[in-house]
Amino acid sequence: MSTLTLRNIYKRYADTEVIKGIDLDIGDREFVVFVGPSGCGKSTLLRAIAGLEEITSGDLLIDGVRVNDVPPDKRGLAMVFQTYALYPHMTVAENMAFSLRLAGVPKAQRLERAKEVARILQLEPLLNRKPRELSGGQRQRVAIGRALVRKPKVFLFDEPLSNLDAALRVQMRIELASLHDTLQATMIYVTHDQVEAMTLADKIVVLQGGIVEQVGSPLELYHHPRNLFVAGFIGSPKMNFLSVTVTAVNNSGTTVALPGDATVTIPVQPGLSVGDRATLGIRPEHLRLDRHNATLNGEVLVVERLGGETFLYVKIAGGDTLIVQTDGDNPSRMHDLAPLQINGDLCHLFNQQGEAIPKVRRHHLTSNEFHEQQYQHRLNN
Repeated sequence: MSTLTLRNIYKRYADTEVIKGIDLDIGDREFVVFVGPSGCGKSTLLRAIAGLEEITSGDLLIDGVRVNDVPPDKRGLAMVFQTYALYPHMTVAENMAFSLRLAGVPKAQRLERAKEVARILQLEPLLNRKPRELSGGQRQRVAIGRALVRKPKVFLFDEPLSNLDAALRVQMRIELASLHDTLQATMIYVTHDQVEAMTLADKIVVLQGGIVEQVGSPLELYHHPRNLFVAGFIGSPKMNFLSVTVTAVNNSGTTVALPGDATVTIPVQPGLSVGDRATLGIRPEHLRLDRHNATLNGEVLVVERLGGETFLYVKIAGGDTLIVQTDGDNPSRMHDLAPLQINGDLCHLFNQQGEAIPKVRRHHLTSNEFHEQQYQHRLNN
């Protein structure tokens, strides 16, 4: 069993408060990702867990035992950094077994452990090579292997893929997910890349300015963001936002006026009043081109064709630009008219403080149902 509990954790440097009272529970065998923009405190929080940063106040517990004053090497954790930090004069096997050498483990035993880890990471043919003879992805696997040989309670990863190219990052994401499934270990992973967070995590912790904005599964954060920050940070491309004015409120939803005077009703609980300013959010895949039932009209400014899908950047009345996700074979060109239909069931509404207005409890269209409607619409037109 390997659990972590953070209670009211603060970290200050002189007069600067970096971590501001974080409470968090990390369960046994969970893959938890800390995500947020640069400077949000995610790496500082990870280093505090590792013991590389002193906690100013609060309690850190590992398996129920307070470890604030326990040195890093006694916490039963292993950390993989952004830089590989491999010894250039040592072989792969020697690099992976080095921590065991420092611990006084006999040579035969530590090399056997290195071979065992190499089998897990598919590094067996490389055990006698030096780091200069390895690719970036192979070096990162060796760095992970160096952590594995210690059989830690918890693995800590601090942006381990940021130095790799795009193709290698995808490959290493797959390998890390497979490694977690094989080891069934507790892992905490720091990244600024929300795609890594969405694809790897059992649970995502979104950080901003040293506080936790929201904790939840990837799909929970994607479909039910707590505020504008989470809504805009999670998702690629990010959610579209429009400034709107409330025109009606009742038990079934809130109606808002869009740019150009069109209206749409969002099934949210009462929380706003007529005349209030608010922000409407809608994801690119939930906007539909529909010349017969258009809610808004705009002009296509840019077309991004990615093969399987196409992204249209559409300028609407008032000057706002919306991103629309369409089929890969969509024929739209720059400067074409783009009639957009907005389905209120798939929208989010945020008050002036940026907080999400809760949805009314009723059946809403899922993304699959929405795309099925799109498909039927294309067949009928």
